[in-house]
Amino acid sequence: MNNKILIEVEIPLIEKKYDIFIPINKKVGTIKTLLEQALVELSDKAYKPTEEANFYSKETGNIYDVNRTVRDTDLKNGSRIILI
Repeated sequence: MNNKILIEVEIPLIEKKYDIFIPINKKVGTIKTLLEQALVELSDKAYKPTEEANFYSKETGNIYDVNRTVRDTDLKNGSRIILI
């Protein structure tokens, strides 16, 4: 599993947290889009994706650039991010 990392994603809008494996060779924007699609299904459509939504580091508050690959960010196993 060297090509995936386990992160915790918190979604304050629906008051849920999920532990997910994400591939390190994909762009953050691709991961965000796929995660949003999954969240719509997992939350019985309580979550509504928006263009303005971003991934934020829970530790630093920094926004993750959607054009960078996960490998090129500070994300690692155990990272906690917020989807707002």
